[in-house]
Amino acid sequence: MTYRRLFRVGLGALALVSLQIGAWALLAPQSFYDDYPGLGRTWVSVDGPYNEHLVRDVGALNLALVVLLVAAAVTLSRPLVITAAAATLAWGAPHLIYHLAHTDDLDASDVVASLGGLALFVAIPIVLIALTPRLEPADR
Repeated sequence: MTYRRLFRVGLGALALVSLQIGAWALLAPQSFYDDYPGLGRTWVSVDGPYNEHLVRDVGALNLALVVLLVAAAVTLSRPLVITAAAATLAWGAPHLIYHLAHTDDLDASDVVASLGGLALFVAIPIVLIALTPRLEPADR
């Protein structure tokens, strides 16, 4: 796999997850609160009362992140890739840290699944940032 493809896969994976979260939270905030991540699991509602404004804002911010991630994946501009990865990390690291300290209301399989997914939003941006020197300029 070439580095360009690796970057597109990494950025694309982050964008797809953010798109799913963003669209669901923005368009159906009560459902997102009650049912996320789906398949009979509930990870959001166990952590406090419903706040439609907050859930919709989370959705909209995830969609904004999608725009940045897609632009980086399409252009593969080093500065834009670094910016997109840093923006994802700025959201992902505090999110992971919060959930590391708040696992009491989830069963063991949900803890593993949720923390594993959140860890990817830290690990993937770190790997992409570390590998940007190997990313060839887009005009080659």
